[in-house]
Amino acid sequence: MKNKITYLLLQLSVILLLGGLAGCGASGNSPSLSKIDEIRQRDTLLVGATGDYRPLSYLDPETNTYWGFDADLAEIIANDLGVTVRFVPTSWPTLTEDMHNESLFDLAMCGITITDTRKETMLMSEGYLQNGKTILCRKDQAERFSSLADINRPDVKVMVNPGGLNEKFAHENLPEAQIVVHQRNEEIPALIAEGEADIMITEIVEASYYTQTDERLAAPLIDEPFNHSLMGVLMRKGDDDLLLRVNSIIDSCKNDGTLKRLHEKYGFKYNF
Repeated sequence: MKNKITYLLLQLSVILLLGGLAGCGASGNSPSLSKIDEIRQRDTLLVGATGDYRPLSYLDPETNTYWGFDADLAEIIANDLGVTVRFVPTSWPTLTEDMHNESLFDLAMCGITITDTRKETMLMSEGYLQNGKTILCRKDQAERFSSLADINRPDVKVMVNPGGLNEKFAHENLPEAQIVVHQRNEEIPALIAEGEADIMITEIVEASYYTQTDERLAAPLIDEPFNHSLMGVLMRKGDDDLLLRVNSIIDSCKNDGTLKRLHEKYGFKYNF
């Protein structure tokens, strides 16, 4: 009798074991890792960056390293997660498509404006940098441009980078102007200074940087931007654990003075 009971128990154990294996095999029903667990298991935070937006995210061709406000903040997020950071190239025209590709990067940080359109299909963190659309022009032309009406003229050549909000803003607000799309955003300020175009549609943080580093340039409307916006971290829908953690890190940076120090490092006004 004892042997029979033992045999039945062994059979039951085998049945349960086989059932368990069937449940976690090819059927794909095994518990999936959270996004943060996945990043920690990889030991690397993959950050999408265009590398063309000084002083937020710029890929220095001489050192092949990224620097800027967003690059520094990405390092802070990675340190909080206990991992290293690796920047992955993307572009403004392909940013959304690349963000949806889970194999490319975990989040994107390169001066990305928080918009309702982006939030429809992706996640965006709370804002960490205030911004707004403005212009760059040659210093000797600064008095010529005091409003959008002064720019929206057939004799004004406006240069923008492709695929981002600068190009969108130009087409929506400057239908009478000559709009020229130049592929590399970081080259446009120098082209304006050299007279290849009259105006660059840009943002406060970028305009501030270039007027400080190139004495040929001016930003006459920098204190009266055409709109106001916030920059944030872009993530995929479903990665809610990562969103909560990133927002917590941003809040901590605001509370302990880290975010203010980053603003001061890059010459930005702190308004949080």
